[in-house]
Amino acid sequence: MQSPSLLQRFISRPEFGPFILLVGEIVVFAALSTTFLSTSNIGNLLAFTPELGIIALGMTMLMTSGEFDLSVGSVFGFAPIVMWTLYNVNGLPLEVGFVIAIVLSIVIGFANGWLVTKLKIPSFLVTLGMLLVVRGTALYITDGFPQGRWSADSPLMEILVGDFTIGGLRIYASLIWFIVLAVILGHILTQSKVGNWIQAAGGNPGSARARGVRVGTTKIWLFILASVLAAFAGIISSIRVSSANPNSGTGYELEVIAMVVIGGTALNGGRGTIIGTVLGVLILRMMRNGIVMVGVPGL
Repeated sequence: MQSPSLLQRFISRPEFGPFILLVGEIVVFAALSTTFLSTSNIGNLLAFTPELGIIALGMTMLMTSGEFDLSVGSVFGFAPIVMWTLYNVNGLPLEVGFVIAIVLSIVIGFANGWLVTKLKIPSFLVTLGMLLVVRGTALYITDGFPQGRWSADSPLMEILVGDFTIGGLRIYASLIWFIVLAVILGHILTQSKVGNWIQAAGGNPGSARARGVRVGTTKIWLFILASVLAAFAGIISSIRVSSANPNSGTGYELEVIAMVVIGGTALNGGRGTIIGTVLGVLILRMMRNGIVMVGVPGL
């Protein structure tokens, strides 16, 4: 029997559809707007796209295991509030505030995972409740007001959001973080034993347990990963825009899930693709940007 050609294998991959959609989107918007492919517009896209992309990477891993997290948007807004409050109000070093914010995100992710796996409460209910708790806490800390122009003389800011120019194109360090995380998580999901556990946990949990996979523990770690990456992305965003807003990240949870599903990850688990998620992130962010560039208001 003749093996399929390279082109046939490429077409059969779940990333093929999103790739064609992305190319078509670029062609259409480039034809409708002369500035869509300009250096300044591409720079703007590359500035804010990685932040949502980082959340989407964690969501991909979690959704592959058959779960999802609706609290990532609130964690995105909560983590920078904690970090900057500890720095500005309590006088702690920014690095300490960063570590405490990440630790709190670990606690949030663990709580989500434990409630889902040990008490058998659906992840929809658990993470929706956590969304309200975390968002309410952020609003309580700030009295509901954005904290504008918060900055610090710290090397952490340069590490997370430092920028440089390549051929007139402004690149933020957040793009590098996004690429590095995508490569690492893509390798884990497709080339490691842990990736097999994740896909087995989402595809057939009963069979996975029978084969010795610790399904509950795997899912708890993935809830933690999703929460930590949401916190990390929120901190990056707050440094880039020099503001910590308790309402930041509102609605991100649904947008991120859409990006992951558009990229080819199965909504009910068992199959996931990091490459597809990267394409899904680009598709939705480019669509928002392109619609504005061609003159449609309201997005």
